[in-house]
Amino acid sequence: MKPSRHPATHPSSGPERPAPAPGLPGRRGFLGGLLATAAAAAAGPALAAAPASARPAAAPSPRATRPLLLGTYTSEAGGGTGIGTAAYDTATGAITPGPVITGVDNPSYLALHPSGSTVYAVAEQDPGAVTAVRLAPVGTYEVLGSRPTGGSGTTHLSVHPSGRWLLSADYGSGSVAVHPIAEDGALGERTDLVTHSSPPPGPGQGGPHAHQIVTAPDGGHVLAVDLGTDTVYTYTLDESAGTLTEVSRAALAPGSGPRHLAFHPGGRSAYLACELDNTLVVCAYDAATGALTPGPGQSTGTGTGTSYPSQPVVTGDGAYVYLANRGPNSLTRYAVEGDGAALRLLDTVPVGGDWPRQLALSPDGSLLFAANQRSSTVTVFGVGPDGSLTAAGDPFPAPVAVCVLPLP
Repeated sequence: MKPSRHPATHPSSGPERPAPAPGLPGRRGFLGGLLATAAAAAAGPALAAAPASARPAAAPSPRATRPLLLGTYTSEAGGGTGIGTAAYDTATGAITPGPVITGVDNPSYLALHPSGSTVYAVAEQDPGAVTAVRLAPVGTYEVLGSRPTGGSGTTHLSVHPSGRWLLSADYGSGSVAVHPIAEDGALGERTDLVTHSSPPPGPGQGGPHAHQIVTAPDGGHVLAVDLGTDTVYTYTLDESAGTLTEVSRAALAPGSGPRHLAFHPGGRSAYLACELDNTLVVCAYDAATGALTPGPGQSTGTGTGTSYPSQPVVTGDGAYVYLANRGPNSLTRYAVEGDGAALRLLDTVPVGGDWPRQLALSPDGSLLFAANQRSSTVTVFGVGPDGSLTAAGDPFPAPVAVCVLPLP
């Protein structure tokens, strides 16, 4: 179970499930059917019922709906029973609920394979694990099975851009792991496990706490953010053996608690949320060496005290950064300047929920989703050309929402 490190609950591998029988429509999914239903509803009943001769020659296309996956804690009171599915209206942000992908325990973070055919989930518990779920074109799904990470409290994962390796971070043990990905999306046995044994833990930390692992935009380096050691580790990944070799370390202020970073699309800057000292740090990144150089901490605009910032996201054009703050339940907006090297604080806006754990932009960048853990909701915002955020409809109920993943 993930150790408590601030005023939030962090409970913490699902059994393998047999594949649906060939030719059956699938009893454990229907994402495709969900999208079809939502699209038909958006088209309007009058047009759908009218005879062909009565329809206008150039009828407007129905608003598009796209799939959405939701991560939760299955072991927490009031939590979900697996990975939630839904569909969202790309124009309005309205969310329509779907069935649950069962057989996946504590899927508190999700990541999609570049092919779009498989989603991966952490099992945030002890021992930690990662699970692969195949998403079929017709909307059915198949849980391909889980693999142990070798650590505890697995809290984050990402797929290497090659699509051949799954990278995961274990908060409880302060370790990062690598698993091979087969052609069908299934996971193989772990090829590497690295525990952050130095530097010593920061003030108030009992040990290392790896919180994120992500590949830099250059594709040549893997960065692991460790809240417990106040350090970001840079590795190279041997794409033949699936092993990590450390090449650089970035030291953050003692007690800052680095949690998650997001790269500017230009690839020369990254923005690092430090949850314990209430800052967002602009970091310079050298793609040649993998070195990350932190600058001074930037204000979150939330006033005094600790706002427990959880995650930054960057718009696709690199013009704006949004930061979720769990304490005041707000979103901070920054304008990006200097080709990514500087941020200008704009303002904060209410998130419309309690304890925003994770943020995600829709693939086209027009919508921002916030997973609010304590209120068990997902709130949606329209993103304006000027970086403005406009609340889109009422919060969507989602049990202990800790991750939201809009699919292309």
